[in-house]
Amino acid sequence: MTDKQSFHDKVENAWQQTKTLLCVGLDPRLELLPAPFEKDRDSVLEFCKTIVDATSESACAYKPNHAFFAALGLEDELADLIEYIQNRYPDLPVILDAKRGDIDSTAEQYAVEAFERYQADAVTVNPFLGWDTVEPFLAWEKRGVFVLCRTSNEGSAWIQTQPDIDPVYEQIAERVDALNNPNVGLVVGATNLEELREIRDYAPETLLLVPGVGIQGAKAEDVLETGCADDGREVLINVSRGIIHQDESEDYLESVTTKVREYASQMMIDG
Repeated sequence: MTDKQSFHDKVENAWQQTKTLLCVGLDPRLELLPAPFEKDRDSVLEFCKTIVDATSESACAYKPNHAFFAALGLEDELADLIEYIQNRYPDLPVILDAKRGDIDSTAEQYAVEAFERYQADAVTVNPFLGWDTVEPFLAWEKRGVFVLCRTSNEGSAWIQTQPDIDPVYEQIAERVDALNNPNVGLVVGATNLEELREIRDYAPETLLLVPGVGIQGAKAEDVLETGCADDGREVLINVSRGIIHQDESEDYLESVTTKVREYASQMMIDG
């Protein structure tokens, strides 16, 4: 991403070129690597590059998950993957899914990690230690920040929907909306459609990163109906395992290409 281009500008350009809201998640699992690859850490980078090449015409963004690389000691390979995407497909933004959130001085270093070490276009952050843990990321004015709001995992209601009046997820949505910053968005799971609709009401123009379509059971058409802004956009719908790990055979690339086109066609946009 050039210094002159903001994250949201890059997303808009990607939408214009690809005509889809599909974001492909890169969550490599050794045990699910397809037959052409050895199921070991040395295969991960090449597998992810192959997935990117196979999906680049049907995706408007990529979201590598830091944990799946770091658990294998592949932080350098993660940096290489992001560099590969940005060099080969410079119009497609990369969102580092790291869910960082810590006290201010530590958060500053996490921001450096995301935006200098990994050169990500955007990063996911966790606000549950307080808003001061988010602010160091906002200092990178042209980079994107996605704040966890109402996540797709079953246990998230324990804290995110409390208290009954003015629950946490509504407070987060209102706070992000008040920034009036197109580079700052919200993570909202597709598995909670009623709350997704409410969050869109609280943040009518905010960019939403929406996981949960595919393996977790949510449907793209429901997200489009409840989560889009008035312009029919402002949503990035993420699919990870449902594209990259739904076939372990020698013919996995054909299956990946078919599946990514299928998802992309479900998320088409006009203009």
